[in-house]
Amino acid sequence: MMTFGPIIETLLAGEFICSQRFPEYHRQLQDETLQNQINDYLRPLNRTVSQAADGSVFFLSYQTLDKSGREHLRQQFIQTLATLMPLLEWLTLTQEALGHDSTLVPGDTIKLPEWVVACEDNPSLKQRLANLARDRFFNSQAETVDAQIKQIAKRLVEHGYFIQPHTDRPYFIVTGKVDYLMDVIRFIRDEENLPVEETPEQEALL
Repeated sequence: MMTFGPIIETLLAGEFICSQRFPEYHRQLQDETLQNQINDYLRPLNRTVSQAADGSVFFLSYQTLDKSGREHLRQQFIQTLATLMPLLEWLTLTQEALGHDSTLVPGDTIKLPEWVVACEDNPSLKQRLANLARDRFFNSQAETVDAQIKQIAKRLVEHGYFIQPHTDRPYFIVTGKVDYLMDVIRFIRDEENLPVEETPEQEALL
């Protein structure tokens, strides 16, 4: 227990372990033997270590879905649906503004000054940014592009999608949680067949 106790504590706190936020824990979890040891410890708690499709991020899920587990997942699902559309719009808006050929992936660097300039120079992107910033998830009352983007970045850090390596420098690193988000989107679309509206740009992401 002592060798992997900090990893378990991090997972039980609801964190997503990726190479950007927890590089050492992520490296250790590549060891299947260690994963099995952690899962043995977690079995009485009805939890197991899971990972995104490409292994970029680790998190806890239920081993078996009992009544309490289903209720917990139901609440998580409701929360996910409430944040899904603003997060999708953030992904597509960022992709367009920064000229990326594909959606964001873990390790991508987002430089806020470049994002600000791109939106200020494009009326369509500027309006979409303003609408996104006012969404309840990002909750910005700011009028300027710079302040709106800073609030969006702040919220993405709070929810684990960004890290800011240096607080005095305006750039952020995308974490592995974005891959978890994409897996959730695909699950909702393909497995549950839920009516998630998509723009043509968003369809290209999925």
